Amino acid sequence: MIQWSIADCFPKYILEWVSLLNYTNNEESIKILCGEVIKNNTIAPKYYEKYQVKRGLRNADGTGVMAGITNICNVHGYVINEGEKAPIKGELIYRGYNLEDIVKNTVERGRYGFEEVVYLLLFGELPDESQLKRFTDLLAKFRELPENFAEDMIFKAPSPNIMNKMARSVLAMYSFDDDPEDMSLEAELFRAIKVIARLPATMVAGYQIKRRYYDKESLVMHQINPDEATAESILSTLRLDRQYTPEEAKLLDLMLIIHAEHGGGNNSTFTCRTLTSSGTDAYAAYAGAISSLKGHRHGGANAKVMRQLDELKTNIKHWDNDNEVADYIRKVFKKEAGDGSGLIYGMGHAVYTISDPRAVILKKNAMELAKGTELEDEFMLLDAVERLTPKVFAEVKGDYKVMCANVDLYSGLVYKMLKIPPELCTPLFAVSRIAGWSAHRIEEMLTCGRIIRPAYKAIAHERVYIPLEER
Repeated sequence: MIQWSIADCFPKYILEWVSLLNYTNNEESIKILCGEVIKNNTIAPKYYEKYQVKRGLRNADGTGVMAGITNICNVHGYVINEGEKAPIKGELIYRGYNLEDIVKNTVERGRYGFEEVVYLLLFGELPDESQLKRFTDLLAKFRELPENFAEDMIFKAPSPNIMNKMARSVLAMYSFDDDPEDMSLEAELFRAIKVIARLPATMVAGYQIKRRYYDKESLVMHQINPDEATAESILSTLRLDRQYTPEEAKLLDLMLIIHAEHGGGNNSTFTCRTLTSSGTDAYAAYAGAISSLKGHRHGGANAKVMRQLDELKTNIKHWDNDNEVADYIRKVFKKEAGDGSGLIYGMGHAVYTISDPRAVILKKNAMELAKGTELEDEFMLLDAVERLTPKVFAEVKGDYKVMCANVDLYSGLVYKMLKIPPELCTPLFAVSRIAGWSAHRIEEMLTCGRIIRPAYKAIAHERVYIPLEER
């Protein structure tokens, strides 16, 4: 068996640097430096209790610390009954309209709804037919990237991660804005519409150059068809043959609708509002939100779910056997399987308790298309995970808290149904959520007027400075 030392984990340039510190060997120097970092950056849990600090801006019962007021969205997953958190069926409300009603109307009439949701989030009202038509045409008009943008800002600096490329590209849009520091309402709305329209093209271009540079595939870039809806345009420019079915496009449209907004407290939206409160420009605020969404505790969780699904498929012999599925889940909770985190990704949510409405909507609509395909068995395996995880969690942890599937449990598999590459699952989340970020940025600018600055309790003891020659 190969024996690895700590020095093997560090790049060569770090080893060369630490060798200058005159330790006896590289491994010793790395251990000493890492030890100092750990010693001076680790805070004992007792201090959070002593000073009543709410880690992650969470109260002791898991609810979020009240940090703002919004008229854009309500994420409703529990009620406080006589001082205690009581679980309820989850609801997601866009500008007063229940997400379930928005989706139901869209699906029943067989139309595309993402553009309507963008209008609703930005302007606060549902558009009539003529308003929606003009708005959809406006988005289509701005869908093309500025001249030479892809060549100069995307193709010349390929990235193995599309989220990083999208964040950089949004920052680069600053240079293509005639007056990027104009923060009038008119300018901000116009800017938001252009970023919302162009983010899909940015994603596709970033992916195509990633294929060319890192995967050694041919670079294929299609012209944008202005007659297509956002979901259609994504599939049309992403697929090499440009072919897609109406059912596929409408399922992707559904994904965009349910991911468009999720309240002011989620990490990426709060990041956008925090950056906005500092007075920075729109492109910096949106790039920061994209960077936040990339994290595996946020939008990147769907990628974790897909890796977890592969492990389930490999380690469970009979997917339809609840006992075998439960046994594997039990091993994951005991950190005997999985990635060692002890977590079942896609289960549990910071707000939702009995149900996540996005997961309910997605599961219902996606299962219709999965029936009779090779992915039906994988859907049923995830269904078993959803059913069994709360029971196994209670057994292993002795905690009978209410736990539901979140949207990430099924979203990755839906993207797989749509033949969308795994590396685009989180970028598609950003393509949708930019609508909510834009609405929250404008609300922050119009109503708050103070920089967001929470306090941190310093616990470092005062020390006497020692001159360099005496150390």
